[in-house]
Amino acid sequence: MNPESILVDSNVFIDLMRKGLDPTRVLLNRYEGTDLVTCGVVKAEVLRGIKGMKARTSLENFFNIMRFSDLGCAAWDDIWELAWRLDREGKVLPLTDIAIASCALRAGAWVMTSDAHFFRIPDLKILRPDF
Repeated sequence: MNPESILVDSNVFIDLMRKGLDPTRVLLNRYEGTDLVTCGVVKAEVLRGIKGMKARTSLENFFNIMRFSDLGCAAWDDIWELAWRLDREGKVLPLTDIAIASCALRAGAWVMTSDAHFFRIPDLKILRPDF
């Protein structure tokens, strides 16, 4: 399955780097022609953990060519409303994951993730990484 748009969760970047792989190369080669999406939460989660400047610059450049799903005021209203609804259903999830999911929903993108929290969010299309 190759969705048209994919928001790549931070755990995918981190897992690829832990395997000694370059996330930019892997994702661009595997999903050539796919609209790769990011958001501020993912970008911040990934870049804050990068130790070397060369790797940081490379990933920062990659994030800058991805489509950015921004979190404006209306997006934050969607986030707290989704969080409120999920909480009432007994699904208390990290706010960062709800924000990432909201960005994907707003962008019409699937979320590529191995994080089980995302599977509890209604209407979210999820793609498991397989590399």
